Amino acid sequence: MKKTILSIFGMMTLAASSFSQTQTVDPQNVREGESVEYCVTHKKEADLLQNPDYVAAKAQDNITREQEVINGVNQPEATVYYIPVVFHLLHNNGPENISDEQILDALAVLNRDYALQNADANNVHADFNASTPGATVIPANVEIQFRLATISPKNNYSECFSGITRTVSPLTVDLGQNSSGQDLDNVDGFDQVQAIINGNDVFNGAWPGDRYLNVFICSSIGGAAGYTYRPNSNFPSTNMYNGIWVLHNYLGSIGTSSTYTSRTLTHEVGHWLNLPHPWGSTNNPGLAANCNSDDSDDSPLITDTPNTRGSTSCNLNENFCGPRANVENYMDYSYCSKMFTPRQVVAMRSAVNSNVANRDNLITTANLNLVGANGNLTLCKAEFSADKTTICVNDQVTFDDQTYSTANGWTWTFTGGTPATSTAQNPVVTYSTPGIYNVTLQATDGTNADTEAKTSYIRVLPDGATLPFLESFESFSTLTNVNEWEIFNPSGNGFELTTTAGHTGTKSAKLSNYNQPAGNTDELISAPVDLSGLTSADAITLSFRYAYRKRSSGNDEWLKVFVSNDCGAGWAQRKTIHGSLLSNVVVSSAFTPASQADWETVHMTNVTSSYFTDNFRYKFEFESDGGNNFYLDDINIYEGAPSDVLVANVLENGATIEGLSVYPNPADNELNVRFSIANAENAYLTIQDVSGKTVQNNFVKANSGANLVMMNTSSLAQGMYFLQVRVGTTNQTLQFVVK
Repeated sequence: MKKTILSIFGMMTLAASSFSQTQTVDPQNVREGESVEYCVTHKKEADLLQNPDYVAAKAQDNITREQEVINGVNQPEATVYYIPVVFHLLHNNGPENISDEQILDALAVLNRDYALQNADANNVHADFNASTPGATVIPANVEIQFRLATISPKNNYSECFSGITRTVSPLTVDLGQNSSGQDLDNVDGFDQVQAIINGNDVFNGAWPGDRYLNVFICSSIGGAAGYTYRPNSNFPSTNMYNGIWVLHNYLGSIGTSSTYTSRTLTHEVGHWLNLPHPWGSTNNPGLAANCNSDDSDDSPLITDTPNTRGSTSCNLNENFCGPRANVENYMDYSYCSKMFTPRQVVAMRSAVNSNVANRDNLITTANLNLVGANGNLTLCKAEFSADKTTICVNDQVTFDDQTYSTANGWTWTFTGGTPATSTAQNPVVTYSTPGIYNVTLQATDGTNADTEAKTSYIRVLPDGATLPFLESFESFSTLTNVNEWEIFNPSGNGFELTTTAGHTGTKSAKLSNYNQPAGNTDELISAPVDLSGLTSADAITLSFRYAYRKRSSGNDEWLKVFVSNDCGAGWAQRKTIHGSLLSNVVVSSAFTPASQADWETVHMTNVTSSYFTDNFRYKFEFESDGGNNFYLDDINIYEGAPSDVLVANVLENGATIEGLSVYPNPADNELNVRFSIANAENAYLTIQDVSGKTVQNNFVKANSGANLVMMNTSSLAQGMYFLQVRVGTTNQTLQFVVK
């Protein structure tokens, strides 16, 4: 038996691999106006049918189901069966990280459709409308409902949760290729499920498929909108892979999805309950040959769906195969799907009552009690979130009660907030004093109560610092839970204060990147700086020093600088340095700068007047590629005029500018200028055209050692130009081209 199971799952891998390796969308399997294949369950089924064990098991399963129907296993019809569901959201902090509200909306749509509560069921074509005499079939109530499971497998099914898990992983995208573009064999969703098993936020382990209907929400699932595997007695029924994959933008009717894509889960659950497509289970829709096949061929219980070739649009007059097609069937591909037929209902109720793949275990009272889907909702855990956790003075925060499974009373405590307490379910609170504050919620259902306390949850930033601003980190003993700096560290190592390296003094901000896996992104985010006193005629420079080395020559790591004019509600990227531009020096051991010569100075002159607000903020973002440590020091914001120079060391007359170079050359939108000087001094950079006319002037406060200035050349016409760099009494000129 074990050998047979492994053989079946090998075929499942083959099925997904053969579809995903090419990553070419099959237009015959795409709904009108879309760019993904609506469903590939039939393609996986077609490949599985190459396995004799699967074919034999399927034939025996159909006999078993027919006999179960004869014996009345799926009766009485008035009984509503409940299936426990867990939604596993796999995301990488992108748009696929959808809200709980969108997931709950998807569950509501699913239950509405399976209970025949969808209003559009009253508008099916007359040939399939119960109110029409002689209608061939009528919309039918499946009498199957789906409930969020509220108990996880953790600690032998004793831990409550919300019914939703979240996993952060780049595997939310399954393109069928690795980073080198090579085709992969294992692109069937197994690695996505394994990522959920290993990294979700509730229980790191398997969620058995005979106890939960597992729905995996992803950003890409090999070019499809959804797929699953129909029940088969040779499938390991307890395995978590026995679930449903669906794209985030095909789930529910709100958020990233829409009404037009909201029935995808209804369709895939139909497959999971053993329904094939109306034209059969092995072909794409729209093919003339489909008239020779039918869903009754591999699901004999379904005898009332008209023969059809399948539709990818809402053509109510489709009759290519003879009778009028039931285009509005959920198992077709039309945009107007709104019904199941009575015999499809028989097939689904047979599946959920059958021991084939142990679907019948899901609906037992014992299992519903075990996984917390028995309908007896009580308060299990108080929980909440906020629309933002870092704000400026006098900003508001909206709190969202996420207590599960139910609550009818809330007592909030907001340290430092106004109001200081609240009994509203979702209160709005104003914070007027800088600081880092705790929030507490006590929730009750009238009998049970629970308290959730989040320490250091709300960060109210100090009023904006004035110009000139200089941060050398010398006044800090830590960067953790300080009001001046916010650290974003989703995994691995984050920015921290080091006392063993600094350009100015002995301290700097360090990212221990040497031990950090590739793919991590870390941020160091500032408190506000007040630029509101500047006018549009003024100019400022944001400069900083960094020290970094590669770990190997192939490292391609990124430093990005973002700015915000609204206290961090929105960010705009202003500088990017990566790969060899960040450093072309390789140090195989953990890097620590040994002298000021190890530091690079960057000047940014593109913080424009639209950012001259009282809550200007900036942040440094570092993307790891398995390289080496990164250090940041001497962050300096100042007006561009010489009278506002923060450091006044003067270069001696006759001192030289060393290592002057520009790149890229030809330039496009930005010209990078590198040079070194012995001591800190004002540097003036002038661009002239071939006629000698000055077309751009820049001023920066250059630091001792290496300097990097990034000049915006997007407004320059194509042609040859001359760059003159003047420091003290020394001038150097280089030629460059704008393409």
